[in-house]
Amino acid sequence: MSVITIPVNTGKPYEIKLGRGLIAHAGELIREVHKGARALVVSDSNVSKLYAKTVSDSLVKAGYRVVSVLTFPAGEKHKTLVTINHIYSALARGQFDRSDVIVALGGGVTGDMAGYAAATWMRGIDFVQIPTSLLAQVDSSIGGKTGVDIPEGKNLVGAFHQPIRVIADIDTLSTLPQEYVTDGMGEVVKSACIRDRELFELLEKDQPFSPALLCEVVRRCMLIKCRVVENDEHEHGERKLLNFGHTLGHALEKHLKYTGISHGCAVAVGMAAITAASERAGLTESGTTKRLCALLRKFGLPTKGPAAVSEYLDAVKLDKKCIGGNVDLVLLSAIGDAFCHRVAVRELEGFVL
Repeated sequence: MSVITIPVNTGKPYEIKLGRGLIAHAGELIREVHKGARALVVSDSNVSKLYAKTVSDSLVKAGYRVVSVLTFPAGEKHKTLVTINHIYSALARGQFDRSDVIVALGGGVTGDMAGYAAATWMRGIDFVQIPTSLLAQVDSSIGGKTGVDIPEGKNLVGAFHQPIRVIADIDTLSTLPQEYVTDGMGEVVKSACIRDRELFELLEKDQPFSPALLCEVVRRCMLIKCRVVENDEHEHGERKLLNFGHTLGHALEKHLKYTGISHGCAVAVGMAAITAASERAGLTESGTTKRLCALLRKFGLPTKGPAAVSEYLDAVKLDKKCIGGNVDLVLLSAIGDAFCHRVAVRELEGFVL
């Protein structure tokens, strides 16, 4: 078992364990940082059948009593308070207290909901992220953002709650359908755009991802996320840069009722649209949109959505980043150099369209 350790120095520090073959050792990696007795594994219907038994067996081997594996139907449309209530019921039946742990096994939807349940059960118990999708490994499993969607918008209900450990097994990515790899590449490109020009140039090169190269790409994205989160844990300033493409992307997802487009693809559309607007306004280096769109298309990501921006722009008004009638848009000065640009909501249409 070869492991790369990445420290995350937030108010409650923890470590990311990145490598291959880690799933089978999840129990011992969790036991290093948690001394309780009971564990609840939360997973979706796709991931549970692949890895739930392996993780449960490793937890038992490490001395845990696995009260249950709570499996919910896969998909963003199930990221709701209804599913959270099912998790609460499992915790209640298992008599979970603050000494116990929730293990989030799956992608971003799983991690967000399991983390939110952990943040709110008895006002906070420990949880561990075991991200099995590319998107979750490079982004959502790190930084402590947890939450659920409601009909009025994405992630409007949530809490900041850091995991006690992240266990990212690169081998799990080999079982992903291609559309999930494509989805994750949306967040990879985003990371490169905001903070790592060299990574962007690496992605532009015509070479397939070997396991070693994939591990390096994931590691670099993790480091970007970690350093930003360390500097701004609760998103008062610098952490907003991680929202590049997300303001319009989230609005598109809501407009489509979280069907018909994945999160990573929606973010890709958002990145392309906002960069084009920024370039028109003279705030972004000329040619950036063309270069960004070429890279998005290389990885099978869309640059235009199934709906025109004008159709879903109103949904931005309910975005968490709208404060006092203003919205902070994340723009690129150039590849690898992002900044926040505040626009009055009433002027948003003129800027974007």
